[in-house]
Amino acid sequence: MAQETLVLRVDPARAAALRARLAGGDFDFRPVPHALFSVKGEGVVATFYASGKFVVQGENPGLFVEHWVEGGVSVAAKPKAHAAAPVEADGPRIGSDECGKGDYFGPLVVCAVRLEPGQTDELRRSEVRDSKTLSDEACLRLGAALRSRYTHAIEALDPPAYNATYKRPGQLNPMLADLHARAIRRLARPGDRALVDKFADERLVASRLADLDLELEQRVRAESEPAVAAASVIAREHFLLAMKQLSQEAGVDLAKGAGDPTDRSAREYVRLHGFDGLARVAKLHFKNTQKLRQRSW
Repeated sequence: MAQETLVLRVDPARAAALRARLAGGDFDFRPVPHALFSVKGEGVVATFYASGKFVVQGENPGLFVEHWVEGGVSVAAKPKAHAAAPVEADGPRIGSDECGKGDYFGPLVVCAVRLEPGQTDELRRSEVRDSKTLSDEACLRLGAALRSRYTHAIEALDPPAYNATYKRPGQLNPMLADLHARAIRRLARPGDRALVDKFADERLVASRLADLDLELEQRVRAESEPAVAAASVIAREHFLLAMKQLSQEAGVDLAKGAGDPTDRSAREYVRLHGFDGLARVAKLHFKNTQKLRQRSW
């Protein structure tokens, strides 16, 4: 069954009553930044924000609302489960995604896109979608168009900065969290909502944005939402342009990914520029570097 999202407006003064009512059910209370409380159980996740917004997500949020909310708390507007607008369509929305994480060559890129009211529906009607489902040519074309129309912020670590920052195994996710947080900060205004394509423990990004008046959500496959899809396309466009420039400067067609074509590109690069030059174009902690060193030249 498909996941649904309901957004209710609830008088914040009734939060205590609703929390007490839910405490009598089979729910797990969990911390969520900028929320008065959040519970998980009965197939839903329900979060009450200090602004009075009550967000219910799951397979049947309407049933949850009928059982737990209507009887104990007055609601500003009674939504219908089949017609409820998603959180993303209600006011400004920031989406953030990355590119280059699994690529030996090139930068690590994060883009955040801010959509104003009306722009979410506009993008839903377009061909913009998860960049992994688009060709390089489509990403280059769409990325340029998106950058010209929508407010966005790009944060990237080129290989020299990436290698200087990556000091030990396990540091990639904190590095990514830093980039996501920096991009979102450049766009965020008080009361905004932000959605990040989840890549690790939610606390990594949340802790870096905890001082903002921001409703932050992180979930896997978030590219299904227009703001994140647009961010993924712009991030990939930036990555592809950077790869083209690095290839031209090196005189080698640097392959994407980390498989056999990448190893062949790396061998050619080392023949021309030596091992010492790899730090200018590659993420050195990848196993590709070790394979190069083990090769008999």
